Amino acid sequence: MLLPVIAEAQQQTEIPKIGWLGVGSEPGSGLESFRGELDKLGYVEGKNIAFESRHADNKLARLPALADELVRLRVDVLLTTGTPEAQALKNATRTIPIIFLAVTDPVAAGLVDSLARPGGNITGFTTIGAVLAGKRLELLKETVPKLSRVAVLWDSQVQGTSQEWKESQLAAQELGLRLHSMEVSSADKYESAFKEATKARSGGLAVIASPLAISNQKRIVDLATKNRLPAIYHRGNWVVRGGLMSYGAHGDERFRRRGFCGQNPKGNQARRSSSRATEEV
Repeated sequence: MLLPVIAEAQQQTEIPKIGWLGVGSEPGSGLESFRGELDKLGYVEGKNIAFESRHADNKLARLPALADELVRLRVDVLLTTGTPEAQALKNATRTIPIIFLAVTDPVAAGLVDSLARPGGNITGFTTIGAVLAGKRLELLKETVPKLSRVAVLWDSQVQGTSQEWKESQLAAQELGLRLHSMEVSSADKYESAFKEATKARSGGLAVIASPLAISNQKRIVDLATKNRLPAIYHRGNWVVRGGLMSYGAHGDERFRRRGFCGQNPKGNQARRSSSRATEEV
């Protein structure tokens, strides 16, 4: 006679569970910002909400297995940042809602049908990074008037960065700049890449956002300083770490969207947000 009572009690105490998939080795500012915004809405971790986070330690090959692991944990919603993580989650489930936070082009990446109507079980925010690549070069040239050659740090393993690299090349032609490709897909290659950029007489640096670069912010900023390369980045937290300047989407604004975090902790219902870009000048 006690078994139905115990089962009912377990159902009443069950709380929503959020799964987070990251490519780095630690939660980072993204997950902490999200937790902070939920806290403002009355969601307290361990009381009326729970988190399960998995991190790939900068090894993209680990993402599919980690995504499958989160799905097996039967989380209520999946949250992630960039394109590789979002693709791994989409391949892992067609039923659990997925929200991405910083995908350069979700349509080209095959994540959504369109920005207006994402479709399926996935939606989120785009940083429109490729569109802003030219503006970053323009601002860098305005800052360094005699600039003629710019090194561009990017990672060919990430689809979004390849698109931004192509956009950079087009913009460079219009601005009269010559680009030096710093294609780096492993953290141990940064030192040699910067040495090659210096040998190529690069007078500035543009960093294209990638999971690897984001996980090595301080190292990249320090190398830019060491090699006397005035640099522009995609987000303000690079400047906080010592970088010269930035231009791009506001990192924390995504977590403050009304439709993103929801409004009702008692009902534990989160509203679904359609894909849209957020930009900070």
